[in-house]
Amino acid sequence: MGSFELPERSRRLLATLVREYIDSGEPVSSQVIARRSSLGLSSATVRNVLAQLEEHGYVHQPHTSAGRVPTDLGYRAFVDLLLESRTPVVAHVNVEQELRRQQVQTPLMDDLLAAVSHLVSRAAKHVGFAFSADEAAVLQRIEFVPLDGSQILVVVVARSNQITQKVVDAGEPVRPDDLAQAARYLNTEFAGLPLLQVREAVQERLRQERTLYDQLLARALRLAHSTLQHLPNVQTIHFDGAASLLDHGPHEGVSTVTLRALFEMMEEKQRMVHLLNAYIDGPGLTVVIGTEHTSPDLRRFSLIACTAVDGSTTRTVGVIGPTRMHYSRTIALVDGTTQAVSRVLRDAH
Repeated sequence: MGSFELPERSRRLLATLVREYIDSGEPVSSQVIARRSSLGLSSATVRNVLAQLEEHGYVHQPHTSAGRVPTDLGYRAFVDLLLESRTPVVAHVNVEQELRRQQVQTPLMDDLLAAVSHLVSRAAKHVGFAFSADEAAVLQRIEFVPLDGSQILVVVVARSNQITQKVVDAGEPVRPDDLAQAARYLNTEFAGLPLLQVREAVQERLRQERTLYDQLLARALRLAHSTLQHLPNVQTIHFDGAASLLDHGPHEGVSTVTLRALFEMMEEKQRMVHLLNAYIDGPGLTVVIGTEHTSPDLRRFSLIACTAVDGSTTRTVGVIGPTRMHYSRTIALVDGTTQAVSRVLRDAH
């Protein structure tokens, strides 16, 4: 039964119950709902409505003598009601000012996204994330940074100031001067081209025997190929505030096993990128609640995200937290912050 089928009175009583439960964390009684709803209903009438809501799966009663708490379906009905009556959101001025300072100090997209995830996490007191994908990213430069032994950090910088990094094993130690020369070769040949075109060109040159007589150039192409071959576009994601889940977990019925699974998903960033790509199909708000998640690891959590599309670039700001979160406040936060990011980036170019 979808939330749109609920009578208006039932929706308003359900909304009152959800708000009270979010604030208190305790089952909500019919007396409290009657007092808070401003509908002038008796406790007996409210109990009848709650019984109907429970029958259709919107609330449940943890104990016989207790009040009721919302189910995921109840949260969904509440969020749908919020979105129907939502007014345009303006980002808090302090958030936009902080992002503008960040943009001036360190203009790289990677740093800006890290700042966004931190600001959102701090404001929401949940996990904050910021995600950007550019299907038409243009190569600005490639850098090779020697690590221990034969390990090399390959850094790909796109013109949108997005950075992709990968550690590659060259098979043998390589002198820093040789790495610098290899990077100069690649930048001279490919800077200014779309990353997809660079990837195809590198693959083609590796297939040509004539490039292999020069060991340095062959190594440069192999390093670039190993980094670019799994990048259909440039995708960058940052998380902040994972520790907040430890504060909420025990009170929200989130087990240690569930928390560990979520932490692992955040560490394996490509899993989360894949999940977001599956959820987000265009600009605007995305709200996924509890059992609506495709991943079992997230079914104790809600995800709220807002996406802006600028040409070939997609940017998303979001929050992950327990299903008992302040949805109205969090929706306004991610929406306003996404708009602020778009304005800051637009003004910077």
